[in-house]
Amino acid sequence: MKNLELKYGCNPNQKPSQVYMEDGSDLPFEVLNGRPGYINLLDALNGWQLVSEIKEATGVPAAASFKHVSPSSAAIGRPMSDTLKKACFVDDIEGLDESPIATAYARARGTDRMSSFGDFISLSDCCDATCARLIKREVSDGVIAPDYTEEALEMLRQKKKGNYVILKVDPDYRPAEIEKKQVFGVTFEQRHNDLAITEECLSNVVTAKKDMPLEVKQDLLIALIALKYTQSNSVAFAKDGQTIGIGAGQQSRVHCTRLAGSKADNWHLRQTEKVLNLPFKEGTKRPNKDNFIDRYIAMEDTPESRLDMDWESLFSEKPEPFTIEEKKALLAKVKGVSVASDAFFPFSDNIDRAKESGAEYIAQPGGSTRDEEVLEACDRYGMVMTYTGFRLFHH
Repeated sequence: MKNLELKYGCNPNQKPSQVYMEDGSDLPFEVLNGRPGYINLLDALNGWQLVSEIKEATGVPAAASFKHVSPSSAAIGRPMSDTLKKACFVDDIEGLDESPIATAYARARGTDRMSSFGDFISLSDCCDATCARLIKREVSDGVIAPDYTEEALEMLRQKKKGNYVILKVDPDYRPAEIEKKQVFGVTFEQRHNDLAITEECLSNVVTAKKDMPLEVKQDLLIALIALKYTQSNSVAFAKDGQTIGIGAGQQSRVHCTRLAGSKADNWHLRQTEKVLNLPFKEGTKRPNKDNFIDRYIAMEDTPESRLDMDWESLFSEKPEPFTIEEKKALLAKVKGVSVASDAFFPFSDNIDRAKESGAEYIAQPGGSTRDEEVLEACDRYGMVMTYTGFRLFHH
């Protein structure tokens, strides 16, 4: 296929719309089902680059949940604990432990379920039946992968009344060195960002504390590669083979850190006994659970009165309030979190906020006039920080 007509561009009034290769060659993907939109393809092509690079950097199958040209989360296919499965609503999926690509997507989707609602899915490896079974029951727009098993393809083609978007990407395709885009009729040209993010990028450790276990290096690589395809400014928190909070598109870096940190806090609190044991009525839909859990965790004032709001429609009995004191005590125990930034930290307030969410490992470019101030904060907290030496802005 050399060109693909789209329903419209970013908005319904932006017609006509199409994608094509300027050199007249075939598109690097096939449409196996559905009709992708303009934003679908932006998410799909950014997401595919992200997961294929994570797979190359870690050697483990990877998945990403993309929304509005930034990932909600990205993850590799590490085994999941029973607690994490329950928090991600996948404890009933048979064969999950035997499918690394399904595990990767279960983690990516389960991290920030509010943001992942209606996502576009990217998979580094062939989509198998287990992964398709998970995808089929979640609200999403489409999926891109290098291949699909026949069983998986049959399941996915039934989704959205037969209109689910399924893309098969050519894993051997490499883009031209120079890329172009237009804004207001002006053509922009730059070298494609082909920077390879590898373990070697983490070698310049500048803090007094130096030790960085292999699993932490993987977490930092995942976070950095995720940031490469996240709208800037951006900061990512990662732990246990996945990003657990991404702050994207903020004008101030500390706001990125606060946003990513608050999402990371939610990820930890979703796995607590209080949340896991909420007495939802049988048959309550997952999006309704997600909405209430997000509100339940975020309650910061008079939680008892907030729980009076329509709880009977969701629960068999009134849930106990989740107090600020309880949440603070639980989050105070969090450790071993990795944090990456797409550009340097200009002030140590970013480190202070990261510490509140259990950060112990930092990857950033370095190069700020206040590098020494940031370094002193890391040493004060006993953190390990590495300077990557490269910026990862993405627009």
